[in-house]
Amino acid sequence: MYRTARPAQRFGVLIDVAVAAVVVGMLGLMVALPGHEAGPFHLMFLAVAIAYAYRIWPVVPTLAMTAAITLASGGLMVGQAADGRLPSAELAEIPLMPLVLLVMVWHVRRRAAAVAELAGMADRQLSAVEREREFFRDASHAIRTPVTIARGHLELATAADLDAEVRSDLSVAMLQLDRMSALSNRLLAVARMDAGDGLSTLPVDLCRLVHELAANWSANPDHVWQVDCAPTGTITADPEWIEMALDAVVENAVNFTPDGGVISLYCARSGGWCSVEVTDSGPGIDPIDLPQVFDRFWHRIAPNGRMGTGLGLAMARSTAIAHGGTLTARNAADGGAVFELRLPA
Repeated sequence: MYRTARPAQRFGVLIDVAVAAVVVGMLGLMVALPGHEAGPFHLMFLAVAIAYAYRIWPVVPTLAMTAAITLASGGLMVGQAADGRLPSAELAEIPLMPLVLLVMVWHVRRRAAAVAELAGMADRQLSAVEREREFFRDASHAIRTPVTIARGHLELATAADLDAEVRSDLSVAMLQLDRMSALSNRLLAVARMDAGDGLSTLPVDLCRLVHELAANWSANPDHVWQVDCAPTGTITADPEWIEMALDAVVENAVNFTPDGGVISLYCARSGGWCSVEVTDSGPGIDPIDLPQVFDRFWHRIAPNGRMGTGLGLAMARSTAIAHGGTLTARNAADGGAVFELRLPA
């Protein structure tokens, strides 16, 4: 069975044949046009330089080819100069043109090596991202099953007649299971977002979504809730992901706002953007910590001592970016933190 050469191989062979034809042709012109060797001499090296930009030959064949061309063409030029048909000044071109070609060869090879190194780095980075994505997905599934089983047993235990101390211990255990469940869900969400297959866009009334979110959270009487949403109209977004992102931002505000503090939700539309601001009356964010707020698995210690998953704000920012928007954090002038989600209208 015959196997045809790949297109790249055929293209390389075609370049080799073309270069050989040009070199032989230019040497023929140098013989046929005594006294006018400079033109074919320059065109010959120019053709080799152009070909090298598309086909990088190994070092040894390149040096051998350059030496052979230089000796053949230089010998013709020296002979014509000795007969008085070529100005002696033209002989300076004999070493100069090969040197220019070799400098170009050196530059092209260095560039090719740099491109190969960058490609290798990109492949390694992609492999690392793939491993991280698989870890998030596998860890999420691995956590979910034992958490579900443990929750079921604890719920059965809480139905029994228990003293206050045991019931308190069970409450702490349930709280930790809730935290592990949230970690599992967000690990899976981050893996889906990183895979780029998590969005299902629909027309979304952002103002209505914010009011529904505030209604869910305001059932908690420990904080004072303020909602001020101007009509935003509809935007094209994935309502599930936007709700999860805002939910993570509001949860962060709850964790860092003391009991009786104020949490405000504000949304508006301006120009081509819709924005949602979540403001709290907590201690704010240390300026040193601001650049790390959205890093995965990075935690701030909440005043109530509760630890989050370290993935909520990272997932929220990834959601904003996937929608072509932004999520930023800053400190309010009168204290507290402000998180602003901006989405294209």
